[in-house]
Amino acid sequence: MFDKTIVAVSTGLVESAIAIVRLSGDECIDIVQKMFDHDLSKAQGYTIHYGNIVDGNEIVDEVLINVFKAPRSFTGENMIEINCHGGIFVTKRILNLCVKHGARLAQRGEFTQRAFLNGKMDLTQAEGIHDLITAKNDISAQKAISTIKGSVKKILDPLVDDIVQIIANIEVNIDYPEYDDVLEITHQVLLPKCYAWQSKMEQLIQATKNAIQARNGIKTVIVGKPNVGKSSLLNALLEEEKAIVTDIAGTTRDLVDGYITLGDLSLHLIDTAGIHEADDVVEKIGIERSLQALSQAQLVILVLDPTRPLDEVDEELLEKTKDKNRIIVYNKKDIASHEGIAISAKSGDIQPLIDKIHEQFKDLVQVMYSDTLNNERQLGLALQAKEKMGDVINQLEMDVDLDLVTIDLQSCYQSLKEITSEVSKENLLDEIFSRFCLGK
Repeated sequence: MFDKTIVAVSTGLVESAIAIVRLSGDECIDIVQKMFDHDLSKAQGYTIHYGNIVDGNEIVDEVLINVFKAPRSFTGENMIEINCHGGIFVTKRILNLCVKHGARLAQRGEFTQRAFLNGKMDLTQAEGIHDLITAKNDISAQKAISTIKGSVKKILDPLVDDIVQIIANIEVNIDYPEYDDVLEITHQVLLPKCYAWQSKMEQLIQATKNAIQARNGIKTVIVGKPNVGKSSLLNALLEEEKAIVTDIAGTTRDLVDGYITLGDLSLHLIDTAGIHEADDVVEKIGIERSLQALSQAQLVILVLDPTRPLDEVDEELLEKTKDKNRIIVYNKKDIASHEGIAISAKSGDIQPLIDKIHEQFKDLVQVMYSDTLNNERQLGLALQAKEKMGDVINQLEMDVDLDLVTIDLQSCYQSLKEITSEVSKENLLDEIFSRFCLGK
């Protein structure tokens, strides 16, 4: 399928103990043979060979070479991995030698792209590789591994199977009405099947939305009056001095954010400008941005100062956040005690807040452990499929001819199969007719 062998440094150009230069393509063994001082012409797949990379008569590095033969490799092509010492200079020199002897520098993701196009994985498994590389916590990593092993396809297969069965039954009734042993399919027979399918899809979509939210980081906004300790709390959660902390009101004039992992949870933290009446133009803009961030928050941490009685601004914030997913914390417990969730952001004593966050999102953590779809692309196609099934149900309720109903059923099928990139009209026909021995 591909006429050029590609090469890249799989481990990145950084100083390390070892580095791996990876090649894939029909000519990879011949290319490496030109720069390796041992014979690879009879090398079997899944073997390791010790020797030296050479440039003419000069030894460049002492290496181990892994050989993989098509189709039993990651990409489905012949592959070689050169395990060399991890110095940047040495690694780049070996990479340049590979190019000199006929390889082409790989584009971003091209090894995985070749694996996908060569049928070694479906599109969701390819996306799972990226998810594993970018995982921020243990659950995300486990979920990515599950995806690589085909968990998304396992979720979708029963849903696809139900649609194909419905279409197949309709087609048999339309095209072969003389078959006495085939159940007559009516609108009343199909409606319960379609409703059941729609319910399953709605559950999957909601679970996927929750999982994506958790993986991307729960958008968490810290709000409160000036000088209640919002920035100190952000710094304590991030364990770094990211926000400027002073006794001067209005120090934070814009949004300051960062990401934090609390066990199985990831939070996208946003520290806001203190919300109050302000005359300064810049400070007013910061307050407006704070209110906008508040409207989009998935979690609000409202910080109150127990050393002072609640005033109009506190009451206003309590009112603005009453319908949000909210945690109220009382800062400065080192100088004033208070019932409820009391912390001292200045001294880093914030465990009661962390415990409350875990308690509040324990159901979300459970969703993350379950098998769901994994990203916005997959979710969007699932929503398309659900919408098409809604159209099918509307048509059945209006007694539309079944041969017309199949048009939207086929669209529903295609949206689901596109998630794994296995969609074509021929695939659908093969699935339908493989279920019946029609003798025609």
